[in-house]
Amino acid sequence: MAILAIDQGTTSTRALVVDSSGTGRIVKAIEHQQFYPEPGRVEHDAEELIQNIQLCIDSCHDISAIGIGNQGESCLAWDADSKRAISPVIVWQDNRTHPTIDKLKSQNLQEKVLEKAGLPLDSYFSATKLAWIVDNIPKAKELLCHGKLRLGTTDAFFLDRLTGRFVTDISTASRTSLMNLQTGKWDDELCDLFGVPIEALPEIVTTTGDFGSIVSNGRRIPVTASIVDQQAALYGHGCKAPGDVKITFGTGAFALVVTGETPYQSARQGLLPTVAWQLKGQKPVYALDGGVFSAGAAINWAKSLGLFKTYDQIHQFKNTSAIEKNLVFVPALSGLGCPHWDKTAGGLWIGLSLDTQPLDLVQSILEGIAFRAVEVITSMNQLITIKDEISIDGGLAANPYFCQFLADALSRQVVVPPSTELTAFGTAQLAAGCHNDHFLMPASVQRYRPQKESHQQLEKFKNAVNRSTQWLAS
Repeated sequence: MAILAIDQGTTSTRALVVDSSGTGRIVKAIEHQQFYPEPGRVEHDAEELIQNIQLCIDSCHDISAIGIGNQGESCLAWDADSKRAISPVIVWQDNRTHPTIDKLKSQNLQEKVLEKAGLPLDSYFSATKLAWIVDNIPKAKELLCHGKLRLGTTDAFFLDRLTGRFVTDISTASRTSLMNLQTGKWDDELCDLFGVPIEALPEIVTTTGDFGSIVSNGRRIPVTASIVDQQAALYGHGCKAPGDVKITFGTGAFALVVTGETPYQSARQGLLPTVAWQLKGQKPVYALDGGVFSAGAAINWAKSLGLFKTYDQIHQFKNTSAIEKNLVFVPALSGLGCPHWDKTAGGLWIGLSLDTQPLDLVQSILEGIAFRAVEVITSMNQLITIKDEISIDGGLAANPYFCQFLADALSRQVVVPPSTELTAFGTAQLAAGCHNDHFLMPASVQRYRPQKESHQQLEKFKNAVNRSTQWLAS
């Protein structure tokens, strides 16, 4: 029984095929274009994403089911009849609705949104993006008047277009700020508050089940799972018991801890209660999510500036850590996520001197990303006891210096699974359903154990973070 997992991410679409022995291999990977039409705006071409998904599926043969992982908060609008997109995909990183968020905050609506959706008022989530589409794209208003407008996160568009089912899974819906976390349904009051027509939204369904089928190579292949990428990675890491944590270091860094069958309201800690997944016929499993907006994106930015040429150069550093030399980088290139939630924060280097070299700057970026992850895990540990091992994946998990520094900063073991495709692997496990016992992660993992105490360094980093906050607001 071979399962195809489609990982439709922020920068690429990847196809992973897992066979009955649990062996997975990437069959195809296609990058897509990033559009930055104005400062603070990030977009994708929805038709390009659909094309890439179909190409990935068509490259695979003899598969029995498909699971699709999606970007989460990225969203768009499309025509119910033609199924063609009428807007670009507004990506989760996009900050165009920040003025709307400020207006809602001035109306003291933060508590209402926290109470119902469990999420803070922030342009990161889909609600204000969807409202922006309705308010600013004439075709959206026209279609709405005729009952033909469809709004949703990218998963709903993919499924509607490829299988004919206009649905979204509960884990994705929980990232919109429009779903009531207690009921698992769209909330009339939240939709009215944000200005999103509830009748244009997809049906909320479980993470596993019947999502229709996709035609490929003359066959109809059932889609049996649909899930947010970070929750898929959580499942792929084997994190299924309360206190199990994974951190994915991709474009951003996203930590998730399983909390069980009860959603935690955690506004004080800056953590986001979210649905991890809901298997067909079972109750939802909840998690807490803490995001760092710039991780791999900060490293790629440093490379684009010419601070280093090859990734081998930044895997080891001969001298002391950058922070021990009083050089600190705050990776607030897209603002600060958990626990600060400050989109006005600015990226910051502090402690520069005439002796500072390009690789010193990169070293400080790696350390800054690690310290931001520590801030998230520290917040989580105030609510639920975190296990002594933290599993990580993503591009930075291949960097030995980063992994060891992270273990020291966390004072916990950092575990790196052998597979780099945890999002796709988790999606495949979910798509396999009752057969997923065959899809087991290999036992061989790389472990980084704490070697030095870093409490004073963390305090120094917090000092730098405080200096970066509210920068764009001043």
